Amino acid sequence: MAADTLHTPRLHTGPAPGTPGISLHGLTLAYGRRVLLRDADAVLPQGSITALIGRNGTGKSTLLRAIAGLGTATGEIRLCGKPLAALTALQRASTVSFVTTDKIRIANLACEDVVALGRAPYTNWIGRMQQADRDIVSRSLSLVGMSSFARKTMDRMSDGECQRILIARALAQDTPVILLDEPTAFLDLPNRYELASLLRRLAHEEGKCIFFSTHDLDVALGLCDATALIDTPTLHCMSAADMAASGHIERLFAGAGISFDPATLTIRLAKK
Repeated sequence: MAADTLHTPRLHTGPAPGTPGISLHGLTLAYGRRVLLRDADAVLPQGSITALIGRNGTGKSTLLRAIAGLGTATGEIRLCGKPLAALTALQRASTVSFVTTDKIRIANLACEDVVALGRAPYTNWIGRMQQADRDIVSRSLSLVGMSSFARKTMDRMSDGECQRILIARALAQDTPVILLDEPTAFLDLPNRYELASLLRRLAHEEGKCIFFSTHDLDVALGLCDATALIDTPTLHCMSAADMAASGHIERLFAGAGISFDPATLTIRLAKK
């Protein structure tokens, strides 16, 4: 996945780096009668990338969906300082984009047209794009290394290629907040690191607030500014360095037959 460097045409910058991108205040999430998070507080600033980690079934996807406005929660979620509940659908679409783990294959629609759907919040009622919109679509494809797939259709592509097209669509949406649910799940090792590095550059160079779930601890701790860990029903959020030294990761995997080495940021089989 050969991504281009961040040159013109530039994606628009969001709010100033360091200002709150995502703010959680007293957030409680439940799945049925099971409480996943209780009274969670966290602030993720613009210009930063934060990884969300935790065991399967602890609510990572549920939390991301709630922040995207696609789930129910009690407490308050703010995006760029504004209450999520007060945003109109159009305001939300121009504030936060979300790449899910759903396998989406859109037949008979070229990849560049799929990516162009991300420009919907900015076009007129018939969806007519201006040259600036087309430039952003082209650049979004280039950033994820998919320019050569512009006229291909997703029904003839691999899972990893389809995932990259959906990430390009989120980039074309050009929101200050970007959420991704396991974006590296379908990618091989080199492309995993390349994608994570791209997300880091988007956060640092274009002021995006990027929050993504992952099971790759080396990516979460080695490439991200902060790490959020769900240890039901508690959400721990701190710098990646502090998370590695906190003991939370060791406790998360206690009894699972594996151990975490904070010195090397690696997981290994526990010694018997």
